[in-house]
Amino acid sequence: MPDDRDLLPIVFSMGEPAGIGPELVLMAASRRAGAHPFYTYADTSLLVSRARRAGIDVALIETDEAGVPAAFARGLPVVPLANCAADKPGEPEVAAAPAVIESIERAVLAVKRGQARAVVTAPIMKDVLYRAGFKHPGHTEFLGELASRWWDHRCEPVMMIWSPTLAVVPVTIHIPLADVPGALTQELVYKTGITVARDLTTRFGVAAPRLAVAGLNPHAGENGALGHEDERIVRPAIERLRQAGIDARGPLPADTMFHDRARQSYDAALCMYHDQALAPAKALAFDEAVNVTLGMPFVRTSPDHGTAFDLAGTGRANPSSFLASLALAHRLSR
Repeated sequence: MPDDRDLLPIVFSMGEPAGIGPELVLMAASRRAGAHPFYTYADTSLLVSRARRAGIDVALIETDEAGVPAAFARGLPVVPLANCAADKPGEPEVAAAPAVIESIERAVLAVKRGQARAVVTAPIMKDVLYRAGFKHPGHTEFLGELASRWWDHRCEPVMMIWSPTLAVVPVTIHIPLADVPGALTQELVYKTGITVARDLTTRFGVAAPRLAVAGLNPHAGENGALGHEDERIVRPAIERLRQAGIDARGPLPADTMFHDRARQSYDAALCMYHDQALAPAKALAFDEAVNVTLGMPFVRTSPDHGTAFDLAGTGRANPSSFLASLALAHRLSR
């Protein structure tokens, strides 16, 4: 039998209004993706305009959180925002930033208040938010700050890109490549591995997680001939993970970690920087990959793609990753 939490809806944030986020939310509703209820925090007039523009047939029901279950039976429940966002596909504007941030904050707060059980976030445009004064490198870090603010412990979020084909974790995330060697520490690699192993067990049901850890340098440094970070930082961190009882191996050459046979030997790959992790994930599973935030007191998933301004408003956006995000949020929050 489901407990009370299983009956709670999943909540969507609307994402960047000028991108495909609003129509992904509309597409999910038009397809009645899954029998479990969901709703969104959004500018209702934006969604009405975008549905008309993109040719998406869905009833939009304005409501508050208490009215979501009844509204879901008739269409997409929309809890309106205090801030407005115009429907200007492909034309991002700083004026919409407060609505984007409000949508994310209220979605997370709904989980904290017991009004929702998981958050699915649509893609944001970080540059627009930066120009509005946004202080966080990206979505993941902002969600970590919200979790630390509203829950009673400090959160250190970890970004995983998950698909049935491959799960990868970048140890450093939204920083310039030139800054990666200075940001990489034994403690960071170790703590990331601990979080990944714990959530693979508690959220994904993997009894004994196997972690493959990539080296930073080509050929994992080749015993120091191609850089010393792998021997000085990565290898000692792996040894600490083993001492903690985690099946971790490496540092491994990243160029041989992602072929079919290699992927069968681990449950998640820890990579040292953003593109080392996301390039193989997007090459192998672009339409089904999901961004899931680990190390948090709530479940958050997101499609593994950007705002796609060129597709916004056309109705041609592919909702596969967004629908996969909804399915994974449903699975992990049960």
